[in-house]
Amino acid sequence: MLAAGTAVRLITGPVISRLADRFGTHKQTLAVLLAMAAVIAFGYDLPAGFAIFLIVSVAHASTLAPIVPIADAMTLAAAPGRFQYGWVRGGASAAFIVGSVSAGQVIAATSLGGIVWMNGTLLALAAVAALWLPRNALDRPLAPRQANVRALLAAPGFLPLMALAALVMSSHALHDGFEVLRWEDGGIGPGAAGLLWSEGVLAEVVVFVVVGPTLLRRLGPAGAAALAASAGIVRWSVTAMTAWLPAMALVEPLHGLTFALLHLACMQMLSVVVPPALAATAQGIYGGVAVGTMTAIMTLVSGPLYGALGPRAFWFMALLCAAALPIAFAMRRISINASGSNPIQPAPGRYTSAHACRSVKSAAGPGGPSRGFTSA
Repeated sequence: MLAAGTAVRLITGPVISRLADRFGTHKQTLAVLLAMAAVIAFGYDLPAGFAIFLIVSVAHASTLAPIVPIADAMTLAAAPGRFQYGWVRGGASAAFIVGSVSAGQVIAATSLGGIVWMNGTLLALAAVAALWLPRNALDRPLAPRQANVRALLAAPGFLPLMALAALVMSSHALHDGFEVLRWEDGGIGPGAAGLLWSEGVLAEVVVFVVVGPTLLRRLGPAGAAALAASAGIVRWSVTAMTAWLPAMALVEPLHGLTFALLHLACMQMLSVVVPPALAATAQGIYGGVAVGTMTAIMTLVSGPLYGALGPRAFWFMALLCAAALPIAFAMRRISINASGSNPIQPAPGRYTSAHACRSVKSAAGPGGPSRGFTSA
């Protein structure tokens, strides 16, 4: 059942994101998806049965998958000069914490079915909120929507960026599935384990909102990605060697770098190499295909790997981050060498290089060295 949901996400995320780009209907698509997800969510309260549960689960996954790529593309387009993208993602992470705590309280006060209604209601409110979003810069008339996806894949830096994100993000798979077991074997009780997990989420929020934007300005996106990969090497190496509580308390906050900082760096690099006509498409490929597929593979591998090697399996996660380091350094060279060229050339007359140049300069922000492309 979980595999079916994952498989459908890998398809619907990129496909529907591409359709939103193609027709320039990001706001409308987002609202419809949220409304559909809300209706389907109430299906989890239907009479028990494997077939019904499978249908509801797959349908729900198919509607949820494109929401984040489309919302991220809209946020990146709206952010320059108005707010930081990290503020939005940090707020989402904080809301996740509140939602998790609230879900536990709802279950305690009612039953497991209470969170079904909570889930559906929140999605319905999100659909209403989406209708109130201001007109987005991505929602253009149909004419400029002919940018070539193959040109996106061939753009300097795009595929290396996908590989970089896939390696570092998927290294979290073993942590998500077996870190608590690792802590338990090391004598860390449930209470301390909960605090360690909360420490990682809190670090994620802090990096998204406060630390991350500063590091991006100082290091640039490629340097920030290299720092995230280096933090991953340290984090997983320590976890492979020990489950000593003080050591875990020191490395668990590195989640703010291995996840949040890397994501911010990837978003900034995507805003440079991807034209607005393919913004949601690129987000769908990033989250659904590159990171999603690699994480699914690593999740499948993690069980046998931990069963065979135990805590030493975390060395393999450190190796994934080490493999990402040379890609991060190469991304720095690509961004420098690409200056003075337009990385993606859409069909003539459909998406002008001048428009691309204006969009990239806006997305990169003022003072960003070698982060924009000028028209050829």
